[in-house]
Amino acid sequence: MIMLTLYVLKLDKTITTKFEGKRWNIPAKVFSQPLELYQGAPVTQSDLDTWLELLNYRSNQQYERTGTYHKAGSEYFIHTRGFSYSANDVDEEQIIKLKLANGKVANIQSTQPNRLGIVRLEPVTIGGIYPDNNEDRLVVSIDDIPPTLIDALIATEDRGFYEHKGVSLRGIGRAVYNNFSGKSMQGGSTITQQLIKNFYLNSDRTLKRKANEAIMALLLELHYDKRAILQTYLNEINLGQNGNRSINGFGLAAQFYFNQPLNELRLDQQAMLVGLAKGPTQYNPRRNPETAKNRRDTVLHNMLVTGKIDQETYDQAIAQPLDVIEKPNVGKSRFPDFLDIVKRELNQVYHQDDLKNEGLRIFSTLNPIAQLAADNAVEKELGRLRKTSNKTTELQAALVSANPDTGELLSVVGSGSEFTGFNRAIDAKRQVGSLLKPVIYMTALASGKYNLASPVNDNPVSITLSNNSVWSPKNYGGRDHGYVPLTQALAKSYNQAAVNTGMEFGVGTFVNQLHRLGIKEKLPTYPSIFLGSVNLSPMDMLGMYQVFASGGFHTSIHSIRSVVDNRGQVLQRTGLNTKQAVPTDVNFLTNYALQQVVNNGTATRAQSLGKNLNLAGKTGTTNDYRDAWFAGYSGNYVSVVWVGRDDNKPIGLSGGSGALPVWIDYMKRLKLSPVAPVQPDGIEWLWLENGTGKLSRESCENAVYLPVLSASIPKEASDCAVEMYEQERLRTQMSWLEQQQAAIQQEEGDSFTNDESQEVIESSDENNNETSDTWYDKALEWF
Repeated sequence: MIMLTLYVLKLDKTITTKFEGKRWNIPAKVFSQPLELYQGAPVTQSDLDTWLELLNYRSNQQYERTGTYHKAGSEYFIHTRGFSYSANDVDEEQIIKLKLANGKVANIQSTQPNRLGIVRLEPVTIGGIYPDNNEDRLVVSIDDIPPTLIDALIATEDRGFYEHKGVSLRGIGRAVYNNFSGKSMQGGSTITQQLIKNFYLNSDRTLKRKANEAIMALLLELHYDKRAILQTYLNEINLGQNGNRSINGFGLAAQFYFNQPLNELRLDQQAMLVGLAKGPTQYNPRRNPETAKNRRDTVLHNMLVTGKIDQETYDQAIAQPLDVIEKPNVGKSRFPDFLDIVKRELNQVYHQDDLKNEGLRIFSTLNPIAQLAADNAVEKELGRLRKTSNKTTELQAALVSANPDTGELLSVVGSGSEFTGFNRAIDAKRQVGSLLKPVIYMTALASGKYNLASPVNDNPVSITLSNNSVWSPKNYGGRDHGYVPLTQALAKSYNQAAVNTGMEFGVGTFVNQLHRLGIKEKLPTYPSIFLGSVNLSPMDMLGMYQVFASGGFHTSIHSIRSVVDNRGQVLQRTGLNTKQAVPTDVNFLTNYALQQVVNNGTATRAQSLGKNLNLAGKTGTTNDYRDAWFAGYSGNYVSVVWVGRDDNKPIGLSGGSGALPVWIDYMKRLKLSPVAPVQPDGIEWLWLENGTGKLSRESCENAVYLPVLSASIPKEASDCAVEMYEQERLRTQMSWLEQQQAAIQQEEGDSFTNDESQEVIESSDENNNETSDTWYDKALEWF
């Protein structure tokens, strides 16, 4: 008796320790950003339809249940599910009425009061981080379990659940009788015993295991009420297998088989899940649909005979098809490339075990609409490019896109059709070619020695390197262009001009500028870096062009908005870590120069998106056409595309013919806003002579109206402008003489002598000498 007592106490401690402690290793779940709906929000019908489809909302004219909506033209009625972002940030279930017009929310109403005027459609689940035991589950509170599912479970598995104390003697007797009388084999385990077997023990068919099961079931019921036991059972039981992961609990099973939350399932669907409790392999609805349907109907019949449903409800339920989705979305990330970046960012802060076991919820910056646009654009254009020649059959691509103001990563494409762990968005370090040229001209503009119309030297250049070899870069096409305007040199991507200008300020200065723009890699200090002979990733380039797109402010590209634990407490919230990397006035000029690449340079095809967008960007092509790049931005998206081969063989495509079409296809699928930077203090607009950078006049040949640094206004004027200025001065002098002469004549009549007239002229000359002392000020005012 003493030994038995000690043994029972040991079992009791085992029960209470696990039941009151951490019951499961719960995987972390990663979500997209929600869809914010408010008056004037830029949302198209296509966007809203896509989001509702991703959330598996069902069209229903009555929209009386959560997860349903009704669409009438451009008017929507959406019954939301509600969503908990954290303990202090919960969206209640509500019905939204909204009308779309001209790509915007024209009117919106809601059944829940909202002081901010913003209604959120819940985020899309994009993947998970799973525990080492390969168990996947979605823990559901007993309050969120449909009562009909509980009725079905008790009617089928343990009709005396609320009466027994863990072990049912009647059930054991019935099972023994059936088994010995030759009837169908039947178990006598209660729900409590099944929980003990799954939660604490194993499935061994031994007398010792059955004895432990019975004792522990009694002890469990001694400590805890039926409600707690039932909730644990509903979340513990295995209901299927998804590859190498088990599907545990009814909450996840609803998603696995029907792609819907548990509380939105029909009665017949709930019954099918209950039927799986007897054997998820035997009654697998995808492999054995007929067997699964028969088992479902048995569960429904049990509900009928126990009085939980009436005959009409039973008849309607058994007439329903299984409606199991063909391919489950659970466990497989919709967007594996983006999820990979989220995991890498998490690993910098959290321990692996915490990510796998603690049930964290990670809210990412992913925009599902932008991500689908990226996936479709890359698939379409890459498929087309692969057919162009035998060099392009093995072509690969990467695309990254972010919000330029916040640095939030919106979409990523970095792998092929199957994710292998090699994410080209981060892992592909390739030469970036001409993408670095804007930094050369930014440096020149910042120095005050150059303006946008200044001449740069595109004559041949030869540089003796440290090993005494001579490097002589050439332009694509082999032509020299002499001295050309700075904007033309960038727009046409002249190599010699870039090297000549870069060498004027030095390689060290150039490298320092790249580091200021967010490039963290160790960079070489040889001159060929001016032409992009340095290995960087698409994500590196996204960070650099984010600075240009945001007015000169660097905000680190990030993929996570917040991390919340299983109690709803916010563990991490990503704030804006912004610093000024480029003076705003210098960035304003650089942005203007990048716009000329699209207006009349190597990226004119981008104008097909709309000339009013004032897009900016830069093509990049490396030696022997091995890599094709394009980095560019609208007002609300900064995006980088790389196209090349993993084996680094030539592809025969330039940035304009290889990467730019992918970029255009992606951006045209989005609602873009124009590039409209605020003009900072320290900028003035002047007429300059294009090619000399001197002050000019609108009517002069080669005159262009350009922004100029106020601190670096040119001190010389073009010949045309000087000539016009002199003519204007002469006209001013003659007008002054005429006015003086008229005034004197009025005072003294016609008494002027020739000597007096001469005196007046001499007086005029003295006045002119005073003007010439401040010629530059007067000229600048005139220009």
